[in-house]
Amino acid sequence: MTTKLRLAADRRCRPIARHTTCGQRADCTGFTQVMAAIRIPRRVGRPRIRPGHVLADKAYSSKAIRSHLRRRGIKATIPIKADQAANRRKKGSRGGRPPTFDRERYKQRNTAERAFNKLKQFRAVATRYDKRDYMYQATVDIATMKIWLRDLTQDRRDTA
Repeated sequence: MTTKLRLAADRRCRPIARHTTCGQRADCTGFTQVMAAIRIPRRVGRPRIRPGHVLADKAYSSKAIRSHLRRRGIKATIPIKADQAANRRKKGSRGGRPPTFDRERYKQRNTAERAFNKLKQFRAVATRYDKRDYMYQATVDIATMKIWLRDLTQDRRDTA
């Protein structure tokens, strides 16, 4: 009945990868699919498939996600959930060290929220009129293309 849109965005609030899941699924279920869909173009050669850094909210604070990022050599800034911190403290010295968290860098996470807001400006994306998932994904893709094209035209006007 409902849909959740998982999204990766660049620093300029442009969507670079997306994945849709059922609305009642946990946030962390679509993380690996979004990470696999990332293609950052270069001027020459193959596109990069690993971002330099990941900023995510508490929903993505799990051991599996952190180990996935560590294996791929991606730095992460993800806050710890309160229950995870309490369990670590309860274990004492066996609980291990808490993961590093940079508060200043985490302030940049608003780019993901702003990317969602740009997508929600398109009525068909915000209200999801499409009944089929592939049609909704196409609608999101078209909205993403418009966002990228708008950004390219704004760049040209800034330099002139």
